[in-house]
Amino acid sequence: QVQLVESGGDSVQAGGSLRLSCVGSGYTFDTYSMAWFRQAPGKEREPVAGIDSAGSTSYADIGKGRFTISQAGAKSTIYLQMNSLKPEDTAMYYCAALEGYTSDQLGSYNYNYWGRGTQVTVSS
Repeated sequence: QVQLVESGGDSVQAGGSLRLSCVGSGYTFDTYSMAWFRQAPGKEREPVAGIDSAGSTSYADIGKGRFTISQAGAKSTIYLQMNSLKPEDTAMYYCAALEGYTSDQLGSYNYNYWGRGTQVTVSS
């Protein structure tokens, strides 16, 4: 059974950094696509960054230049390094995955599997 588990969320002061992790299990990481999304209370879910097993990455404007998505060599774990955090980055951050590749790594409709999320809170 496919499972995605996020971790690394915390409360941090503006300007600080956090590194989120997403560990997948229950499926074979041969060809895949994974991504980070976030959602604040009362707001729409929005994409943050995506990556696939070929190493291609995509970034939304909100995190471009501040956030970096990467994967472990085992291809079962991805990370989101977040620097220069702002109060508007406060949200629940979710990991998502699908089998194979997609031409739209930042489209939530592409993803079949989702984690429960990890909370990030940035204070000013």
